[in-house]
Amino acid sequence: MLKKENGQTLFQIDATQATQPLLITGGRVIDPANTIDDIVKVLIVDGKIVSISKETPPMSEPIRELDVRGQWVVPGLIDMHVHLREPGREDKETILTGTQAAAAGGFTGIACMPNTNPVLDEESKIRYVIQRAEECPCRVFPIGSITKGLLGEELSPFGEMVHAGAVAVSDDGKSVRKSALMKNACNYSKSFSVPLICHCEESDLTAGGHMNEGAVSTRLGLRGMPAIAEEIVVARDIMLAEYTGARVHIAHVSTAGSVELIRAAKARGVRLSAETCPHYIALCDEDCATYDTNKKMNPPLRTRADRAAVIAGLTDGAIDCIASDHAPHVSEDKDVEFDAASFGVIGMETMLGVVMTYLVKKDLLLPADLVEKMSLNPSRILGLAGGTLSLGSNADITIIDPLADWKVDSRMFYSKARNCAFEGFDLQGYAGYTILGGRIVYQRRKP
Repeated sequence: MLKKENGQTLFQIDATQATQPLLITGGRVIDPANTIDDIVKVLIVDGKIVSISKETPPMSEPIRELDVRGQWVVPGLIDMHVHLREPGREDKETILTGTQAAAAGGFTGIACMPNTNPVLDEESKIRYVIQRAEECPCRVFPIGSITKGLLGEELSPFGEMVHAGAVAVSDDGKSVRKSALMKNACNYSKSFSVPLICHCEESDLTAGGHMNEGAVSTRLGLRGMPAIAEEIVVARDIMLAEYTGARVHIAHVSTAGSVELIRAAKARGVRLSAETCPHYIALCDEDCATYDTNKKMNPPLRTRADRAAVIAGLTDGAIDCIASDHAPHVSEDKDVEFDAASFGVIGMETMLGVVMTYLVKKDLLLPADLVEKMSLNPSRILGLAGGTLSLGSNADITIIDPLADWKVDSRMFYSKARNCAFEGFDLQGYAGYTILGGRIVYQRRKP
């Protein structure tokens, strides 16, 4: 499956795997959609799940057996917020290297944002991404732009993009500044039953900022980005969702105020969902004290109180998903002064370990909650077929080793980029196997 070429580990997907039944045994199968949490056997035939049982089903042909005792067998993880950089900045990441990183992180599906060069704002560009991903070790679901060129002036052709395979629309990296245009986007999206994924930032308030505005930014002498800049646009987009009946998804929630706005809107019945990211769960603005540019992202790391509120939002359901906001950069973008560095961090290869270490290990999330936040809910929000181990479904499966201790070393990553906020961290839990359509596309090599 894996081989070395010129010192680099490459993925090799063995197409013949799908022709022989695979029986996964010994693992704790966790599938909240089907209320399964038990040590049972999973049988895969022709890339589909055909049996989940304590007994081995009778088969007339040889079966490959994968013994994963002590590990969790869960629906394939879905990262609904990824930047693949292709087309246009293949020096930062490509669809191939990005999907390799995803598979190594335990993801069988990722949704990629449209802020590439050129922007994914028409049918042909959506088809390009899908075609480039056909032989990759992870499913790729493109997201089209809300406005042409991300310029905030004219709506992109939602219908053409959805017909080509786009699963949502977003101007991620920017907010749609004109409220009338955003209202039209809400109404337009309803015709095609896709969510609008909203980057919520009032740029007049964040212009020239580099980290969260507060005591830490003052002490470090860095211009800040206030929490209110996020919350103003969260409030506007919630109100537009409530007014139009559109499905709105709030991306990378980072502040206590945003969590409260989302919680209150859901209580009123607004069609709303939201995500946060591992760095808002594990880090805060105090982690910027060393001027480490790998701690610089947008939205920025907030206060300890904001971090606690984000975690509370995950535990009570105000926040539906955890997504990486994987944003790869070349070293020249980060190996500079903090105020000159680009925003963004990579995250697909550390996300599972961070969530396991900072939430599951601390009993803030149950294992079934992790599956909901990282597989079931993203699938439901984007209208994907994944998120469950239902009989007859694609055998997209992640096998998690929950007790494996490991140290983050970005030199070992499959991503092209090294701008990792968790470099050197000791984590517990990783994907031991990633299975796509019944094929083992990634296996973790234990030291």
